[in-house]
Amino acid sequence: METPTSNPTTGTSAVSSPSSGSNSGSTTPSRYENQKRRDWNTFCQYLRNHRPPLSLALCSGAHVLEFLHYLDQFGKTKVHNHPCPFFGLPNPPAPCPCPLRQAWGSLDALIGRLRAAYEENGGRPETNPFGARAVRIYLRDVRDFQAKARGVSYEKKRKRPKSKLTPAPT
Repeated sequence: METPTSNPTTGTSAVSSPSSGSNSGSTTPSRYENQKRRDWNTFCQYLRNHRPPLSLALCSGAHVLEFLHYLDQFGKTKVHNHPCPFFGLPNPPAPCPCPLRQAWGSLDALIGRLRAAYEENGGRPETNPFGARAVRIYLRDVRDFQAKARGVSYEKKRKRPKSKLTPAPT
């Protein structure tokens, strides 16, 4: 399988695909819209370089997972493996040979942008491969493993109870 030679996380893809954002022609697209367009172009380039080439209509959750695994080679987050002596330590005292991977938060944000771009580019929500169950499970597994490897947990933020303000005596 051929793959692009440029780093896809930087958005250096030469593919151009119209993106129907909420911006009019005279305003500058937001950083989010620009990143979403670059991510979409990168994914489309990945599909074209796939052997055999894939059309977007034939793309499934399995192809999205393949894409996420491909992106791991460009990651910058050290993820310790189980046999590593630093597994579970948030701040390891020395270097180790464990691989660099894409951080869970980056993958989660990427999938969110691609999910939106898919629908903006004519895809139906019910066939969106970025919302496939396998992709959601994979992201959850990556989050859990990276949390264990770093010794931190990603707990859902709990809402603080609203404090009751009592008027000051006059």
